[in-house]
Amino acid sequence: MNLTLYDLYQKMLAHMGPTNWWPADSKQQIIIEAILIQNTTERNAVRASQLIRAQTDYDFHRIRQLPLEDLEGLVRPAGFMKNKSKAIKTLIQWYLSYDQDSEAIVAQYGETLRNTLLQLHGVGPETADVLLTYIFDQPQFIADKYARTLFSLLGVEGLTSYQSLNRQLSRLPDPFTYQDAQEFHGLIDEFGKVYFHPIDNFQDSFLMGDCLDWAKINANSTQK
Repeated sequence: MNLTLYDLYQKMLAHMGPTNWWPADSKQQIIIEAILIQNTTERNAVRASQLIRAQTDYDFHRIRQLPLEDLEGLVRPAGFMKNKSKAIKTLIQWYLSYDQDSEAIVAQYGETLRNTLLQLHGVGPETADVLLTYIFDQPQFIADKYARTLFSLLGVEGLTSYQSLNRQLSRLPDPFTYQDAQEFHGLIDEFGKVYFHPIDNFQDSFLMGDCLDWAKINANSTQK
């Protein structure tokens, strides 16, 4: 069956139910975990996040005051502790400079916000898109490995890197809302955990035999 992007989202939601991603109690927690999850497993990122919660309760003022060496010790389970600790400090300082007001940040930067985020230490394209989706409430698409694998299995060619998909699909087209964008990312990642390990499991999934209407997706996302 040929599916539009919104058809795909609705089909996944109907079969899987809401995932309520990102599973966090605050935007501050999401900001921390968006850095911790880089180049590691979810399990390791959660371990580091729990250590930070126990020490600071995700209070950005308390984290800012932590000596860098102490923060590195908390980040250690997630790996790359020096780089990630510096990234957390940088991102927190930037967010605090706007009084942790995500709406004010969106109002100031508008369409340049993604480029602004990319200029911060430790914020790459995927992390920037996570922040746009879950912190700044934008209908952004996160072109992570699970998304590229899924779209490839649904007939989209040439998805060899994050940028290869992001160039074609950055902001989600109407009628997607930012809430849909948050849920869609969660659905894709939860689907990938079940059906991509190993990849042959996809043959037993409810999406087997479906195909994305990519030409229409490109046209809609370009117009967005």
